[in-house]
Amino acid sequence: MKKRLYLELENCIGCRSCLAACTQCGGHEERNRNYVYDVNPLVNRQTMPLMCLHCVNPACARSCPAQAIQIHETGAVLSALVEKCIGCQNCTIACPYGIPKFDTEQNLMYKCDLCIDRTKDGSPPMCASVCPSNTLQWLTDEEIEAKQKQFNLDNGKWVTSMPYLEGETNVRVNLPGILQGVTKLF
Repeated sequence: MKKRLYLELENCIGCRSCLAACTQCGGHEERNRNYVYDVNPLVNRQTMPLMCLHCVNPACARSCPAQAIQIHETGAVLSALVEKCIGCQNCTIACPYGIPKFDTEQNLMYKCDLCIDRTKDGSPPMCASVCPSNTLQWLTDEEIEAKQKQFNLDNGKWVTSMPYLEGETNVRVNLPGILQGVTKLF
């Protein structure tokens, strides 16, 4: 049964456990591939994780002239293949979320690959496996649908998986009202 990364942004406590776990994932060469953003650091401590959304039709892959960015059969958008990446950085410019980064020493793009070595076998990605606040969860489509029903989506305060940010994605995001310019509920 296919599982997806599901983000409940309102749960983020800014502990950055996801970042620490990301560097420990095999094949990440101790590089962090996710980010935690301080939403308004001078006003409050609200944070949110910034993860690759693994777009179904990813701009990073579309912009790559060397076809170095592959899409795994599970839907995960992988980092650039070492043998194909020419270091043009088109992918870093094309991504509307600023996720792909460029390693100048290796002349290579790197980004979240959804811990493909783990997720292809059904194990959660490292970030989701350590998140203490359930901001990052590894769920089936049925579990995500049940969560979406928990929120009254017609109240004008909550939006789930906006259709769609860049296009259809393989990551589902529950956006709290504050990010939509509506007063936060708690």
